[in-house]
Amino acid sequence: MAKDKKEAILTVNNLVKYFPIKTGVFSRVVGHVKAVDGVSFSIKEGETFGLVGESGCGKSTLGRTILKLLEPTEGEVTFQGEKVFELGNDELRVLRRDMQIIFQDPYGSLNPRMTVGEAIGESLESHGLARGKERRERVEHLLDICGLAPYHFRRYPHEFSGGQRQRVGIARALVLNPNFIVADEPISALDVSIQSQIINLMEELQDEFKLTYLFISHDLSMVKHISDRVGVMYLGVLAELAPKKEFYKNPLHPYTQALLSAVPIMDPRAKKERIILKGDVPSPANPPPGCRFHTRCQYTVDRCTKEIPELREIVSGHYVACHLVEKG
Repeated sequence: MAKDKKEAILTVNNLVKYFPIKTGVFSRVVGHVKAVDGVSFSIKEGETFGLVGESGCGKSTLGRTILKLLEPTEGEVTFQGEKVFELGNDELRVLRRDMQIIFQDPYGSLNPRMTVGEAIGESLESHGLARGKERRERVEHLLDICGLAPYHFRRYPHEFSGGQRQRVGIARALVLNPNFIVADEPISALDVSIQSQIINLMEELQDEFKLTYLFISHDLSMVKHISDRVGVMYLGVLAELAPKKEFYKNPLHPYTQALLSAVPIMDPRAKKERIILKGDVPSPANPPPGCRFHTRCQYTVDRCTKEIPELREIVSGHYVACHLVEKG
């Protein structure tokens, strides 16, 4: 399917999310954690955009801020022509039918006092879309589609395995017929044997319901399987963005190269050089000047320590934020 010809369903422009650091009796603000610091990209209709990076790089914060589950500090998000951050509560509530999220922790995101049927069907009632028998039939149909049985409607979250609970989370995200879903590390809390089942289910649902995904993960092998394009975040900023094949075949940013060097390969005879990064990730409350990766990069020059690199298009569709990468 030629997804590159489709228009963007979501556009993120210079998105910033800072968390204040407070201290003392009067909660005086003494600084900010710069979780997301000027990120821009777009996602086309029907596409899966993979977002990767180490823990703490700002991936999940970015996903939740896009949905306005977190209040943005600056920037703009446009979804289906609507400027999300400018909408009032009532308008945002209507838009949320089309924008949903699958959480990382399938147990923590479900109310233990609610049956699975109540948890999935709750939003149908709150949006006035279905009640009673109609609501139950809709929920049972979604349970069946997501690989569970209709009789699971009456059961509680603690009665399910981790993989089954994530299927419930997926069904809950689908119940309002959304167009766009943020999948916030949906497989990281699951056994390896279950992860591929959930990925396959998400791909089947994407084809059936014409979904667009923002797939957030630190697992580069899974991202390679499901994504059309891949973006890499480091310390709150985008380091690289490219179509999947180009990304894995020709990584240009030193950080991306290091990440990919750590991905296990199936062929034991194949040789692969592992790139070991020096030092630790700097604090997002006090990121280094210039390129944020320069403190761990083996190629650092003087310019890297002073000047922030622009995310530039090096070849068609391949963007890199590095002073040392030349245009092709």
